[in-house]
Amino acid sequence: MTAGALARRGFGDGARAVRLLADCGLDPGRHAAVVDELGAAADPDQALLGLTRLLECCAEPDELLDALCSDPDLSARLVKVLGASTALTDHLVRHPGDWRELRGADAARAPGPDALRAGMLHIVGADPNAAAPVAAEKVDDPAGPAHALRVAYHRRVLRLAGRDLTGAADLETVGAELADLAAAVLDAALAIARADDPEQAALCRMAVIGMGKCGGRELNYVSDVDVVFVAEPADGAEDDQAAMRAAARLAAETMRIPSETGPEGTLWQVDAALRPEGKNGPLVRALSGHVSYYRRWAKTWEFQALLKARPIAGDAALGAAYAEAIEPMVWQAAGRDNFVDDVQSMRRRVVAHIPPAESEREIKLSRGGLRDIEFSVQLLQLVHGRSDPALRSGNTLAALDSLSSRGYVGRDDAAGLADAYRFLRRVEHLLQLNRLRRTHLLPDPDSADGAEQLRRLGRAMGYGANPVTEFMSAWRRVAAEVRRLHEKLFYRPLLHAVARLPEGEQRLTLEQAGDRLSALGFADPSGALRHLEALTSGVSRRASIQRTLLPVMLGWFSDAPDPDAGLLGFRKVSEALGGTPWYLRLLRDDVRVAERMAWVLGTSRYVTELLLRAPEAVAVLADDADLVQRPTHALVAEADAALRRHGTAENAVAAVRALRRRELLRTALADLLDVSPVAAVGDALTAITVVTIEAALRTARARVADQRGEEPQTRLCVVGMGRFGGRELTYASDADVVFVHEPLPGADPVAATETADAIVRELRRLLEMPAHDPPLLLDADLRPEGRSGAMVRTLDSYAAYYRRWSATWESQALLRAAPVAGDAEVGERFARIIDPMRYPDGGVGDTQVREIRKLKARMEAERLPRGADPATHTKLGRGGLSDVEWVAQLLQLRHAHEVPELRTTGTLEALHAAVGHGLLDAEDGATLEAAWCLAARVRGAIMLVRGKPSDSIPKPLRDQAILAGALGYRDDGDEGAVGRMVQDYRQATRRARAVMERVFYDD
Repeated sequence: MTAGALARRGFGDGARAVRLLADCGLDPGRHAAVVDELGAAADPDQALLGLTRLLECCAEPDELLDALCSDPDLSARLVKVLGASTALTDHLVRHPGDWRELRGADAARAPGPDALRAGMLHIVGADPNAAAPVAAEKVDDPAGPAHALRVAYHRRVLRLAGRDLTGAADLETVGAELADLAAAVLDAALAIARADDPEQAALCRMAVIGMGKCGGRELNYVSDVDVVFVAEPADGAEDDQAAMRAAARLAAETMRIPSETGPEGTLWQVDAALRPEGKNGPLVRALSGHVSYYRRWAKTWEFQALLKARPIAGDAALGAAYAEAIEPMVWQAAGRDNFVDDVQSMRRRVVAHIPPAESEREIKLSRGGLRDIEFSVQLLQLVHGRSDPALRSGNTLAALDSLSSRGYVGRDDAAGLADAYRFLRRVEHLLQLNRLRRTHLLPDPDSADGAEQLRRLGRAMGYGANPVTEFMSAWRRVAAEVRRLHEKLFYRPLLHAVARLPEGEQRLTLEQAGDRLSALGFADPSGALRHLEALTSGVSRRASIQRTLLPVMLGWFSDAPDPDAGLLGFRKVSEALGGTPWYLRLLRDDVRVAERMAWVLGTSRYVTELLLRAPEAVAVLADDADLVQRPTHALVAEADAALRRHGTAENAVAAVRALRRRELLRTALADLLDVSPVAAVGDALTAITVVTIEAALRTARARVADQRGEEPQTRLCVVGMGRFGGRELTYASDADVVFVHEPLPGADPVAATETADAIVRELRRLLEMPAHDPPLLLDADLRPEGRSGAMVRTLDSYAAYYRRWSATWESQALLRAAPVAGDAEVGERFARIIDPMRYPDGGVGDTQVREIRKLKARMEAERLPRGADPATHTKLGRGGLSDVEWVAQLLQLRHAHEVPELRTTGTLEALHAAVGHGLLDAEDGATLEAAWCLAARVRGAIMLVRGKPSDSIPKPLRDQAILAGALGYRDDGDEGAVGRMVQDYRQATRRARAVMERVFYDD
């Protein structure tokens, strides 16, 4: 095979490869399979050079060559090791017979922790079955037991790497075996330490507690092995202090053996810095000392570290006692003040201390690295693991799987983190395998050596055509995804909420819940318990998530004005959504949605009823941008699409009414959550009403045309009156309208009016027909002659009526007339007809003013409902909506002919114009505006709270309390919310009444 052919197979220097293959006795033709294997190695040149070195050192090189050619499994394992690890190649050169470790059934089989421990203890001549194994003075290795232990360790790592690099061992298996191997080495090192000073060793019992990745059985190839030592005087020891000094010497010697540099290199550093008080504390403590420290002095990060604590070596009974004593404190730690904030701050500090030059290449500590995954998982474990023992694993992937299966993390998010973790740990392992050195830093791609290392890494990861570019792109994608998921999960507000729950209330039993419900102010604890049981019973993932959410949400329901209604509404919505996967995921992942949902369901029957008709609308609570009023053009486009989708008039208008229902809900939610002010509420309600009427009018016109076999010979316009015309609709408002039409040229006026009347009847039928969504009632009582008059009139008929018969009150009513739907030209002509009536030249005369005043007085005396309190009736009461509106309308009737800005249908716009032109004192204007806004807000809140209209502040104290809560009043300890609400309302309306009486009756 030529040098060029070898270069095409992956060798960097084809000519050199030809020479080395010849030196090895490998013929590219006869030994093509071996050559192909070399070419597929992470670094073919490094693999070939390593094989050459190994054959030179072998006592029987022909045996190795024959085995390579006849055993594909051996060939794959050996070549992949040689191509990925110079350190293991060096080990093979020092111990050439160890290539046999990669051959046969044992090389393909993962040993268990007991087998590893027994093997390492046998190597140092210790009895694995002894209570405290002691190494032999002499072993087969003339350099002594410590050297024999290091050689045996590398031999085991070689075998594991062979399985790892060929894909026979997954990440979990590799990490667990490395951790078990480290534990076995520590047990053997402890046996050697006992042999060095048996008298001292006999004074104490000592256990080694694995921390970090070793404790979690997810160790790297080269990582500090974090440990904590716990010791007790041996039975019969007379001097406890002497026993503890002996334990300290024993621990120090145990740490030294794996950490010491020798011919076999350093295995890894044993780090005891995670012990109580860190490096300033004693190396060894008694169990009572550990317990005392963690109870009194331990910081948040220390409990986080203890999450992975696991006895790994030494006295098994003492290790078990340590775990039993410490573990409960770990899972209680999340209840400490500021626990979540402490963990989050600690993660930020780690990132801040990364050297800037390394931050873009650091796969462990940088943003999007392994630490982000580990911190996210650990924080979720510590917060939720207090009440759920299934989460108490020291292993990251196992814990992540439990978090997902138990519903604390979405399946997709968990899968994304797990895939990223495996990718990053694989990269970490390959980086460390090369030289068996501890590193988490990617090579610098801008240096020649770094680029070559990245090429080797990319090939080892399976990237072929352009390994450097493909690997770097994959790594950046993974880091970005980890950053996204870390931000989502690690800073999830629900963690704060759960962590702040009192101990024992993270997952309440029904008995505990009953007591807590009474304390939280639920009026019917037994009924609430039934709701809780229905939501949380069973072993489904949905029930598990509910068991996590509800203890937190109970507090939020309690904060709502009507906790019982809130919980009942939540149960109904949850049952309506059934197994919809996004619903509970949304509540779990976005605590703001859950908190808002508890508030609105516990405040508003109106919202609850709308939400139950389309529970999927709960998704809009996630973002304020989804609650603000939608542009009218978007509503029109959606209504048009609904009309096109449905074949029948009934179905088409039903779809438009569903659109209206969604917008009613959106507006109510924005109102309750203080996203929109009162004026915006009126505008939003008016806008969707206009869109609904326009769509229904088009449908009604088409229906009448179909029925009569011809296009209607008239043009029809709907004119909004009252609050509808003023864009001040409320949740309870009917749409006040009048209907005006204009026959087409040449059409029969009588037939045209009959057609217009048929269209109006069909319009009202479609808007009011029984359906799943709220009806839209059109009230035409403000038409000429009221209920006795014709429902529809022509433009000429309106002009004649207003010219001859209209009363002053009708001129006042026309101040709020505005065309809203139908033929725009007809609407404009109607406005020109009524303008002289509502904006008369020279203003209204004294006679008309007196008539208006008499009408106002009579309305107050006759229209206020019997038994209603004038001080708390929002519409007709003293200083209420009517008082403010009549002041504004009188100013318009008097001055709009000379002040164009007064020619508006809106109350507040009219007040602003009057103030701007000196017709109303600015302070008086502000007083009237404040009272109008408060009365409108209270009136709207009454509808939201009760689900039915009322103009009076309710008299029952409970209803008043719910209303006050809906308006944002809270008990402050000095004065109740109800008292402040009523006081504020009475004060604002009393001031407005004084202004009204002065301005309205002032000549």
